[in-house]
Amino acid sequence: MPLSSSHHPTRAADACEVRVAAALEGWRLELPSWGFADTGTRFGKFLQPTAAHTIEEKFADAGQVHLYTGCCPTVALHAQWDLPGDAAGDARAVLQMAARYGVRPGSISPTLFQDQEYKHGSLANEQPGIRQRALDHIVASIAWARALGSSDVTPWFADGSNFPATADMRQRKRWLTAGLARAHAALGPEQRLLIEYKPFEPAFYHTDIADWGMALLLARAAGPQARVLVDTGHHYAGQNIEQIVAWLLDEGMLGGFHLNDRRYADDDLTFGSIDPYQGFRIFAEILAFERERGSSAGLATMIDQSHNLKNKVEEMIQTVMSGQELYAKAAIIDFDALAAARGEQRLIDAENIYKDAFSTDVRPAVRAWRRARGLAEDPLAAFRASGYLERVARERAGHTATATSYA
Repeated sequence: MPLSSSHHPTRAADACEVRVAAALEGWRLELPSWGFADTGTRFGKFLQPTAAHTIEEKFADAGQVHLYTGCCPTVALHAQWDLPGDAAGDARAVLQMAARYGVRPGSISPTLFQDQEYKHGSLANEQPGIRQRALDHIVASIAWARALGSSDVTPWFADGSNFPATADMRQRKRWLTAGLARAHAALGPEQRLLIEYKPFEPAFYHTDIADWGMALLLARAAGPQARVLVDTGHHYAGQNIEQIVAWLLDEGMLGGFHLNDRRYADDDLTFGSIDPYQGFRIFAEILAFERERGSSAGLATMIDQSHNLKNKVEEMIQTVMSGQELYAKAAIIDFDALAAARGEQRLIDAENIYKDAFSTDVRPAVRAWRRARGLAEDPLAAFRASGYLERVARERAGHTATATSYA
């Protein structure tokens, strides 16, 4: 039931702080390099004077987020946008650059959607030469990940069709299955292939990996180091994402998350801005699973949002703060009382255990954790007071804005 008590408020607050601190100490959130660059929608792009234009500027911005939040030590990279050239020759320079800003490379995403050759798909393309090119790019991305010490390779496929009869859906499934199996064969022993799904866009008649079941089947066919990646925006409105999470956890096939929020579909809004209770429920499923298992689920969790209106670094910090608070709320659920209420079919009591945890103001406990770690109690305020944005606006003035696709 609720941690607070009218009889022992101090004791309850102390218990809350202990549980929140234990949860936050092990929680990590990966930052996306492209979230610091100028991005937009299918209609256009709005430029920001502080946007990053090089991989070094992206690492610099990410370093600020980690400096003030204390939980974002890695930066996901998009191979084609961030890692041109040969991994063997350039990896050391990338690692040194990241270390200069207090972060390190994280997951590596092959870019399989923006080139003209991928107009009709990548691994599911009818043209064998294009399928091979897509596979070669995934394998090269795996090599980059290995050289950078990154464990996760996270391709997202825009493959699909816009009109009935224009694609052989069963054959495209077979091409995807074969291509992913070949990509899996290139993985090192500590690497994983995380397969993402999306119900529509940019393909509006059929998408080749349209839901978690398709991604699950493809991951199992690919090999034992493949898992499913859940993007919280890649679902129809009202879909029960925490049930998908629960099933994938129970099957041992959940690899990680791309966190964002949505009002309609894949809006890529700030995580927790529309439905924070959903984020809480997802975290609750993860923590319940880990509690039952007695160990970490080993999930890779990353921000994946379109920062085209809010300032990019500030929105990253806002997202991390929201994520920390929602994760802390889930961590104070009384799982023993919940199990008893479920077992006795006390529906109202079970639901109220969730609602009590969600309604608890965990911000004092989160601030206490930050103080203990030597962090600012309010990361966003501390960052704003640093003058970083004003400085980089001057330094980056006159840079030519480069288009970064965002899907």
